[in-house]
Amino acid sequence: METREEFQARIQDLMKQADKAIKKANDYLIRQGVVVDLTEWVTIKEYCRRFGIKNTETVSNWIKCGIVPEDDTLIIEEFNNIRMIRAKSYRTNSKLNVESLPD
Repeated sequence: METREEFQARIQDLMKQADKAIKKANDYLIRQGVVVDLTEWVTIKEYCRRFGIKNTETVSNWIKCGIVPEDDTLIIEEFNNIRMIRAKSYRTNSKLNVESLPD
């Protein structure tokens, strides 16, 4: 079993790797003439993990239905057309649970 210190060291290593990946992507985008603060943008999969959404199709449907504004999505062609979403909570005005929207 992993000790607390080992766990903390592993988390620190993961954070360093994430920082390097963000810097590398940011440097590439700047060279391409695009300035994006990648700390506020996440993949749909990461968005689901952060906000406890059960599957990525739910968020994709939010984008299609307009629950997530177009300004809060970004497609980065240089990274295999990956879709990014602004890392913030999206709510609807209705009482309908957005997770229950049809796929």
